[in-house]
Amino acid sequence: EFWATWCGPCVDAMPDLIELQEKYEGSGFEAVGVAACEQGPTADEARTNVDAWLTEKFPNLNYRIGFDYIGEMNKLWMDPSSSIGIPTSFVVDRDGHIAFIGHPAELDDVLPKVLNGSWRSSYEA
Repeated sequence: EFWATWCGPCVDAMPDLIELQEKYEGSGFEAVGVAACEQGPTADEARTNVDAWLTEKFPNLNYRIGFDYIGEMNKLWMDPSSSIGIPTSFVVDRDGHIAFIGHPAELDDVLPKVLNGSWRSSYEA
């Protein structure tokens, strides 16, 4: 999930990701948030601000957060997928293929199918 602290829809999606991580614990699912759009005078200050924000807003966070200050993750994921806004979720299946790119609100419908292997042959995919 690509997100930012200043993005209201991103913040709104975080409790759902916490629930999904808990719901699918032990099934091979792992949520990872990527803070790739944070601003600050230096990378260290931006990372410190993200850490403090997460500690205050989501003390029960149960998934990992990656931090990218130089925009490499955007170049590798967002740009090639023509994703222009956040939040954007990428679901990578067990075979390492990108199975889904879209809004995190759609994950409730997508994840069960990706996890049970029926997504690849589904109409939605």
